[in-house]
Amino acid sequence: MSLLTQGSPLFQGCLHSANEAAELSRLEVRLPPLLGMIAGMVDFTGFFTLGHIFTAHVTGNIVLATVVAVDGGTFRWAQLLAIPVFMIALATVWLIAQASGRHGSRLAQLLLQVQFLVLLILLIFSVITKPSADPAGVNADAAATMAVSAMACQYALLRLALPGAISTAVMTGNLTNAVLSAMDLLAARNRLLPRDSTPLHHSLYRLLSFILGCFVAAGAVLLMGDWAWSLPAALAGLAVAVR
Repeated sequence: MSLLTQGSPLFQGCLHSANEAAELSRLEVRLPPLLGMIAGMVDFTGFFTLGHIFTAHVTGNIVLATVVAVDGGTFRWAQLLAIPVFMIALATVWLIAQASGRHGSRLAQLLLQVQFLVLLILLIFSVITKPSADPAGVNADAAATMAVSAMACQYALLRLALPGAISTAVMTGNLTNAVLSAMDLLAARNRLLPRDSTPLHHSLYRLLSFILGCFVAAGAVLLMGDWAWSLPAALAGLAVAVR
């Protein structure tokens, strides 16, 4: 009797593995451009309305704080606190992922829901308290904490659930991949990048989606004020529905 008959556990396991691999492959293609736009919107909106805090490129806050320390200006503890907040949020997401027992596409769906929930709470909080009215105030610091936490969830999602997808927020890496991939494509021979490196169009999609998110957020902030957070929240909700 064959072990791979249609109703056998081994056959069902192989079918499940094949379906899971196919779904992961689809998510790795479809999600990053959307997540890149969310990251661009969150980074620009946070920087522009919450007192010059990078909420996606969190390490940039170290540079900003150092410039203030050396060159003078108003020091903001929130810029330095963004780093430990990001680390704590990452650890929290890891604990959520571990407790859920999920992997692959099911874990991706869970973490997308967490990101959406955090951005939705941020939107509600911002509409009620209007943190942009006092970018150096406690409400702005609280909003920045939520924004940084949402981005930590996105970073963790890509590392834990979609390891085949490249970063949606580290634009230096995507720009590097794009330029080096373009140089390799133009080279007639002696290409330098490994064959399994990130394709040019993938890096360009991430780069352009982040830039587009920044431009859309710029218009939203000017026209909508604190309601500008509704755009990344809406896109995060759309990301949950991606299959």
